[in-house]
Amino acid sequence: MKLKVYLSGEIHTDWREQIIKSCQTQDLDIEFSSANTDHESSDSAGDMLGDESQSFWRDHKSAKVNAIRTKTLIERCDVAIIRFGEQYKQWNAAFDAGYCAALGKPYITLHSEALIHPLKEVDAIANAWATSTEQVVAALKYLTTS
Repeated sequence: MKLKVYLSGEIHTDWREQIIKSCQTQDLDIEFSSANTDHESSDSAGDMLGDESQSFWRDHKSAKVNAIRTKTLIERCDVAIIRFGEQYKQWNAAFDAGYCAALGKPYITLHSEALIHPLKEVDAIANAWATSTEQVVAALKYLTTS
């Protein structure tokens, strides 16, 4: 069974690549998708719609264009992996988790024990919580193995 997995959240480490490479090494039948992880192009996603003199409106337009991608890929996925890193607040990841919950899409959160309390509501709806990419890959292997 081919599984469609959406990778959401923190963009400052290589956690996505770790998961993808490990799944490929194990020959798991998974199709991965993700939000735009390039800061520059994500921040400028709405620039084609015209220049803005205020940064709020530039960010607003880019967020709306990015939301088209995010919404479409979450709706198409079978399961989402939502990563919360230590250094930055990932409001987009929390929003993605809420959207998955609203759609009834299963998701796995990936974060350290230090974030248990701040993410208690997000984790309460998650189908699983992992602290390492290895745990995520093990769960994906289970889901794709009959």
